[in-house]
Amino acid sequence: MAEKERGLIEDILDRVGVKEAPFFKTPDYMYNPSYWLGAMVAGAFIYTVITGLLLLLYYQPSYAYQSTMNIIYHVPYGPVLLFSHLYGAYIMIILAYIHMFRNFYVGAYKKPRELQWVTGVLLLLLTLGASFFGYSLVSDVLGVNAVDIGSELMVGTGFPGATVIVNWLFGPGALASISSSPLTRAELFDRLLGWHIVLVFLIGALFGFHFMLSERYGMTPSKKEKSKVPAYYTKEEWSKFNEWWPRNVVYMLSIVLTTWGVILFVPNLLANINGLPIVINPYPAPQAGTPQASGVQPYPPWFFLFLYKFVDFELPNGQPLTPAMVIAALVFMLLVVMLLPFYENSQWMYLRNRKFWVWVMTLAWIYLIELSIWGYYQPGVPAPFNQQVELLGPPAVIVGLVVLFWGRRDKNDVSKGTWFSSIKSLKMSPFTVLMGSVVGLAFTGTLVNFFEQPVLVNLIALIPLGIFTFIWVYKLGRAIIRNEGTTTSMGGGYKRKDIAFVGIVVILIIVAILSGLMWTLPSVGPQATYAGMDLGVILMLFGGALQLYHYIIYVK
Repeated sequence: MAEKERGLIEDILDRVGVKEAPFFKTPDYMYNPSYWLGAMVAGAFIYTVITGLLLLLYYQPSYAYQSTMNIIYHVPYGPVLLFSHLYGAYIMIILAYIHMFRNFYVGAYKKPRELQWVTGVLLLLLTLGASFFGYSLVSDVLGVNAVDIGSELMVGTGFPGATVIVNWLFGPGALASISSSPLTRAELFDRLLGWHIVLVFLIGALFGFHFMLSERYGMTPSKKEKSKVPAYYTKEEWSKFNEWWPRNVVYMLSIVLTTWGVILFVPNLLANINGLPIVINPYPAPQAGTPQASGVQPYPPWFFLFLYKFVDFELPNGQPLTPAMVIAALVFMLLVVMLLPFYENSQWMYLRNRKFWVWVMTLAWIYLIELSIWGYYQPGVPAPFNQQVELLGPPAVIVGLVVLFWGRRDKNDVSKGTWFSSIKSLKMSPFTVLMGSVVGLAFTGTLVNFFEQPVLVNLIALIPLGIFTFIWVYKLGRAIIRNEGTTTSMGGGYKRKDIAFVGIVVILIIVAILSGLMWTLPSVGPQATYAGMDLGVILMLFGGALQLYHYIIYVK
C-alpha cells in the first residue's frame, strides 16, 4: 500500500523531531487548569517580555516620566502596551503565588521534586525583584518612593556594606529623579533599567532549568493515583499516557491565550474606571517632585505592601522593629519556605499527615493578604503588639482548629470528611440555583461594603461567602457542560460534542465581529484602551474555542 502523503507542516515537524521530544506524557485527568498554573505563569512572563521589548523602543531614561506619558498619549496603542505590560507582571506575581501554594497543598515539593520547589521559590523572588525595578522606571511619585523606601530599609539595617549595596542598586538614589540634569536622571533610571533587564534574563534562564526539572518527573499525580512518596509515574505507566504532541500543545495554547486575554482586558478596563486605589491604577501617579505629588501617600508597590506594614510592627515592650530585625525575619521565613522539602519529609501526600506545615503555609497566604490590606489602609501607622494579636490571632486559631480536625471522620477514605467532597456531591436544582444566587448577591454586597468600610468583621464575612459563591459558580459551569440537574436539558437531544462544535462556530463569528470592530476604535491616546479590551476578549474567546476543540478531538 502506498504511503499516505504528508503535508509541508508534517514534514517540517518530522525533520525537527517534535514528536520524539522527551516531554511529559499526560494522563486524561491532568487536563485541568489547576495542573497548568505553571503554563499560566510562563504565558504571563512571555507576554511581559514581548511588550517590554516594544516599550524599550520608546522609553528614554533621561526623560522617564515624559517618555511614559508620550507612550500613553501619542504612540499608537501605547496605553494598551504599557498597561498590559504592567498588569502582565502583576498577574504573573499572583499566579506564581497561587502556583506555589497549590504545589504545597498537593505535595509537589516532596521527593523527587525538592530542587524544583527551590527553583520555583527563587523564581518568585526574582519576579518580585524585576517587578520592583520595572515599577520604579516610570519616575512617578510611587516609583520614586519605592526606591526611597527600599534604600532607607537597607541602609537602616546597619549591616556592613549596606550602603555599598544601595549605591550598587540605585546609583545616585531617588533624589536624582527630580534633578534638572538629564545626565543625573539618566544615571538613576539607566541603573534601574539595567537591573530590570538583568533580573528578567535570570528569570528566563532559571525558568529553563525549572522547566527541565518539571519535565523530568512530570506533573505531580493525584493522591488517588500516588499517595506515597516518591509520587511520580514509572516509565511503564508513563508510556500509556497521551503523547505531548499535539494534545498538550493545544491545551496549553488555550491556557496561554486565555491568560493573555485577561492580561489585556483587565488593565484596559480599569483604565476607564475613575476613583481606583492609586496602587492598582494603570495610569502613572503624578511625577515626583511636582506640586501634585506632594499630597500622594508614599506607598511601595502593592506586592510589597505586606512588608511595608510589617515594618510598622512594635515589640511587646512598645519598641518598633528595627530594619535589621525586619530583614533578619524575612530571610529566616524565606529559608523556611525554600528548604521546606528537606525537613517536611512525611511519606504520605495527604494534608492530614503534615498538619503543622499546612497550618503554617495557610497562615502565610492569609497574612500576606491581610497585611497588604492593612498596609494600604494604615500605611506608616505604628502597629502595637496588642493590635497585632487582635488582627493576626483569630486566623491562627481558626485555621489551627480546621487543620486539627481535618479528615477525622474516616482516615482510610480521603474523599470523606472534607468540604471538597461536598462540591462533587452537590447537584444543581432550582433550589440550588436560587440559593446560589442569593449567596452570590450577598458576597457582592459584602465586597462593596468592605471597600467602603474596610473593617475586620467585613473581611471575615467575605471568606465563607466567597467560598460558597465559588462552589456555586463551579457547579453551575459543570452543570451547563454536562447537562446536569434539571429536566430542561441544554442539549435538546444533541450530543455534547455537537454542542461544543456549535459553540466554536458561534465563538468564531463573535471573534470576526470583534476583530472588525477593533479597527474602527481609536488607536492613539487613552481611548485606545477600548481596542485593548476588545483584543483581550478576542484572545479569551480563542482560548475558549481551543478548549472546545480539545474536548471534541481528544476527550473520549
